[in-house]
Amino acid sequence: MSEQTEMSEEQIESMLGGPGAPFERGYEEVGGLRVEVFKQRPRSLRDFLVRSGEYGDRPFSVWDTGERWTFAEHKQLVASVAAALRDRHQVGPGSRVAILAANCPEWVLTAWATLSLGGTVVAMNGWWQGDEIRYGIGLAEPHLLIADRKRLARLGGEDPGVPTVVIEDAFQAYREHAPEASLPDVEIDEDSPAAIMFTSGTTGRPKGAISTHRNLVAFVMLVMFNGAKLTLANPPAEDAPEMVSLASTPLFHVSGFQSCLLMGPAAGSRYVWTTGRFDEEKIFELTLAEGVTRWGGIPTQLWRLLEHPAFDPAKFRQITSSGGGGSMVSPELQRTLRERLPNAAHAISVGYGMTECGGLCTMATSEILEADPHTVGAPLPTAEVAIFDDDGRRLEDGEEGNICIRGAMVMPGYWRNEEATREAFFPDGWLRSGDIGHLRGGLLYLASRKRDMIIRGGENIYPVEIENRLEAHPDVMEAAVVGVEHPTLGQEVKAIVFPRAGATLDVESLKPFVAETLAYFKVPEYVEVWPEPLPRNAAGKVLKPVLLGESENTFTEE
Repeated sequence: MSEQTEMSEEQIESMLGGPGAPFERGYEEVGGLRVEVFKQRPRSLRDFLVRSGEYGDRPFSVWDTGERWTFAEHKQLVASVAAALRDRHQVGPGSRVAILAANCPEWVLTAWATLSLGGTVVAMNGWWQGDEIRYGIGLAEPHLLIADRKRLARLGGEDPGVPTVVIEDAFQAYREHAPEASLPDVEIDEDSPAAIMFTSGTTGRPKGAISTHRNLVAFVMLVMFNGAKLTLANPPAEDAPEMVSLASTPLFHVSGFQSCLLMGPAAGSRYVWTTGRFDEEKIFELTLAEGVTRWGGIPTQLWRLLEHPAFDPAKFRQITSSGGGGSMVSPELQRTLRERLPNAAHAISVGYGMTECGGLCTMATSEILEADPHTVGAPLPTAEVAIFDDDGRRLEDGEEGNICIRGAMVMPGYWRNEEATREAFFPDGWLRSGDIGHLRGGLLYLASRKRDMIIRGGENIYPVEIENRLEAHPDVMEAAVVGVEHPTLGQEVKAIVFPRAGATLDVESLKPFVAETLAYFKVPEYVEVWPEPLPRNAAGKVLKPVLLGESENTFTEE
């Protein structure tokens, strides 16, 4: 056993976070608050891109369209596109560039070019329909729109109202605009907006969460710290293959934009990108052909891979790590990942966060999850997590309440929505996540989204524990639990389930199955079998208003 494998937690923390170390921490004033920060951090996202040039001709990105980039090629393409945006459209510090497209190389190049110029990426939801697109443009008022034909067609021929570059018609000229250009060197304020990321909008209109360079650099540093810590604790074998990650989540969502687009140049990581609709068989082919070693993403995508008829565990022993976030990674999914991806069993991680806190604030490693699959882990360095009641009183360990986050990763607010910004915070900069949960022994546990809570006869019922139990049933693929009105109890519990492929689901067996582990008042009074996979948004969250018939499903995966 190597000396590194015997390092204690304290030794690892000292090596990574001690004076002068890459993840040394200190305190600074941010937005009038004293918060912990990484002292050796870059001051803008462009700094990560500049450093990525050191990786030179190492393979960086592979696209399912056949396009390939080295790190040097990616950096040079970004420089050319940035020059085109500056010369043709006067994009610079403070300019907002909206991107409305499916995952594609042009999305990535536009985003990095905009960031390098000190502009703001407006990440428009590629699943939106015409009215939603018009709403997003009206809210953000971008200086420029980069869009593909398919999404522009949803406007029915209507002018978007802003200067527009159609990717299929004109973007090649931006790639070729200045092949010898250097990256822009304009000054970028650390607290200037880097991106406007739209919330999922499962209830009401989406809000535009502002992510500053400070927020997103904090995210990158947290991921890199966690990776370095795991590597020191469990050094890979000398002949271990390079980590190659699958990138299949939408770029307009934090899982695609931050975990893939930003992390690649920042960490020197290689990614294999898919375009278009999530296609399990295409992903299987790419995984084998390109040596993919990590499957990550939102839980629904992982389920679809593991449950697909063409999935054969013997073929995918090269997968040595996995994990996800965006929505709850159930104990059943964790168990299935370990069972069907045995070489990744000790490298499964679950992160918790939301767009408003830079995408990440806690992390659960394999060791934590094996001991307790219900936790979403411990707060990461520089991230403060606390529980408050509705009146803003901080609660004790074990008490359930509002999960709140504070730190350099927390957004300054919502774009042009002061009322929503005020409602999002308790005093002293504590962001209200909208989730209910508790802290115990330094670990965070989720109960449910606050708006999903069911009150039956005065008892608070959190759907997630019932959903986790239902999904442990051998014939249930997906489950959602909602409250339905009752004249005397207030609400009763209803379960909506989608069966596993080939299963004959006995609905009557579900109630006693739930009753084996949960209190009687949590057992569903009603069970409905849904005829197709449950409707979800880009983050993988079930659209419960759609299940209840309160709204239509406008999300179309493409």
